[in-house]
Amino acid sequence: MTASLARLRPRHRWAAFWMAWAGLGRAGRLATRLAELAVPPYKGRQHLARLSPRGYVASGAVVHHPRLRLGRHVYVGEGVVIYAAHPDAGAVVLDDRAHLYPQTIIEVGAGGSVTIGSDTYIQPRCQLSAYQAPIRIGRGVQIAPFCAFYPYDHGFAPGETIQQQPLKTKGGIVIEDDAWLGVGVTVLDGVTIGAGAVIGAGAVVTADVPHEAIATGVPARVVKYRDGCRPDNGHAAPRASSGGQRWPRHRW
Repeated sequence: MTASLARLRPRHRWAAFWMAWAGLGRAGRLATRLAELAVPPYKGRQHLARLSPRGYVASGAVVHHPRLRLGRHVYVGEGVVIYAAHPDAGAVVLDDRAHLYPQTIIEVGAGGSVTIGSDTYIQPRCQLSAYQAPIRIGRGVQIAPFCAFYPYDHGFAPGETIQQQPLKTKGGIVIEDDAWLGVGVTVLDGVTIGAGAVIGAGAVVTADVPHEAIATGVPARVVKYRDGCRPDNGHAAPRASSGGQRWPRHRW
């Protein structure tokens, strides 16, 4: 380690030295704060994640979850919140090189869990609320700012306040590998977004989106596929799949 540090510029030597001691405990948080002094803020701190196999969790991130599991070289930005809202909350797993940018909130309740695959980037101010059912995000997924994921809903039967009614779910949320979600997309319970799919900004996804489909609108509808084909009827196909199946479509 000493020989490696000697080859770095002074500021990088400082950062690398302290990142070797970084962690989620009190001393580890102090080491992280000292490493942060050597690099620019915001995305400039991605460099710190590359310096340590344990990755970088910002000194200003809030972590209150006993079942957080971090892969190698993960990046958790300033103001990120990872919170277990219930003793029976499931795990939060960030695989290798997953990135959570500032102000993103992951909240897990009873019956929920969150898994984020390797090389997935979640941009600032996204909300992942895993109550009742899991949220599973694959590898290499690109999620723009202000996206929201809710694998549950409130009951709203008449004659009783909504606040007093139990949560319900149609199932978890699955975002398969290489999908791209634009700014402000909302994904609701029971939805699978297939591998390589693209969801337009502001869409509300209430039904499955096939792999490599492009879907827009409220509620989201498939408008075409990435290879230029269009769906038969303008509506989302019945089920997303990563098994190589293609849904019927025609060329423009």
